[in-house]
Amino acid sequence: MEGREGGEEEGLGDQFERLPDEVLLDVFGRIGDVKALGRCALVSRRFHALVPLVDSVFVRVDCVISDDPPPSSAGSAQAAAAAEGGPPAARGRGALAHLARLVLGGIVRPIQALGQILSPAAATVSRRSAAPPAAPAPAAADVSHHSPSEVLRSFKELRRLHIELPTGELGIEDGVLLKWKADFGSTLGSCVILGASSVSSKPPPPPAAPPPTAADSSAASPDSSREPDELGNIPESLYTNGGLKLRVVWTISSLIAASARHYLLQPIIADHSTLESLDLTDADGQGVLTMDKRQLQELRVRPVSASGNSHRTLMPALSMRLWYASHIELPGGQLLKGATLVAIRPSEDVLREGGGIEVAGPTGASWILDAFEEPYRTAAQVLLKQRTYKRQLQRALHFGEDMMGCY
Repeated sequence: MEGREGGEEEGLGDQFERLPDEVLLDVFGRIGDVKALGRCALVSRRFHALVPLVDSVFVRVDCVISDDPPPSSAGSAQAAAAAEGGPPAARGRGALAHLARLVLGGIVRPIQALGQILSPAAATVSRRSAAPPAAPAPAAADVSHHSPSEVLRSFKELRRLHIELPTGELGIEDGVLLKWKADFGSTLGSCVILGASSVSSKPPPPPAAPPPTAADSSAASPDSSREPDELGNIPESLYTNGGLKLRVVWTISSLIAASARHYLLQPIIADHSTLESLDLTDADGQGVLTMDKRQLQELRVRPVSASGNSHRTLMPALSMRLWYASHIELPGGQLLKGATLVAIRPSEDVLREGGGIEVAGPTGASWILDAFEEPYRTAAQVLLKQRTYKRQLQRALHFGEDMMGCY
């Protein structure tokens, strides 16, 4: 009986060995997860030889550990005190500086930690100071102590790579929406930012309002013969309570996060000349950085220029346009208050192609809509029909650009 069972097992083993390498590589490619592939490589010598040939890999970064001390509240208190006094212009500048420090100061530590997990220098993470876990420690194969750059070096035919960070870099309050998507070559190609001061369920419908008068209709209809920037001043709901300044901070902080991600990907791109697409996302769904085959090749030909002494990619001169709506109702009953859409492209590209910042060659404005999945794609579509505030945003960003250079 035992001999029969052994013969059946040997026969099954022989059948499995008959599978061609192409089939196994297809299976491994569908698995994708780099940890699961690492375990597969331990099964047999054949698997060990085939796993490095997988061309599509997903790397999930489990945790970001930073040894930086908690931020001091003294600087924030001083900034707040400075913002309360002085002339109106100084108060406005001080308020923006204080707001930028609160938000951008919270980005510095996550970006430093991001450098730790993406850089080969962080191959070993010391956990001696950590408290002992209540549950049994996971198996060694379940915990990664290496940077993605080191883990991926064993893959020789990598074409598609997706890295997911454990969290977004931008610390935002509960109920606030902030999403961005950026694509890069050797520098920024485009960036789209969607934000809202609050996200809530749709309230009960208000009592029916009387129909608008002819005067109201004419006042609400924009004059299409005028430039979009000149259709009106900034709405009071955007201007009051630091609304515009907050959106400037959203814009700057999203650009900082995107440029830091891009800069830290250089070692991975340099190690994999076969790479054709790269996505760097986070588990929060906050930010997405993408690079296609053309952009990856551009980076190999023209290396990244750093922004000063920071670990960020230097940004070109940028053209920006902002769309705003006081509220937007989305499918499914969501209500976005203070909804804001910002589209950003290099000024040189906008001037060369013409047609405005939202038109990018033959694809038109689809690059803005394609940045988000539903229901936020619908929000972007609604916002694109609103008035634009290009000049007001550019003026507000003059000081913001100086702040960006400080972080």
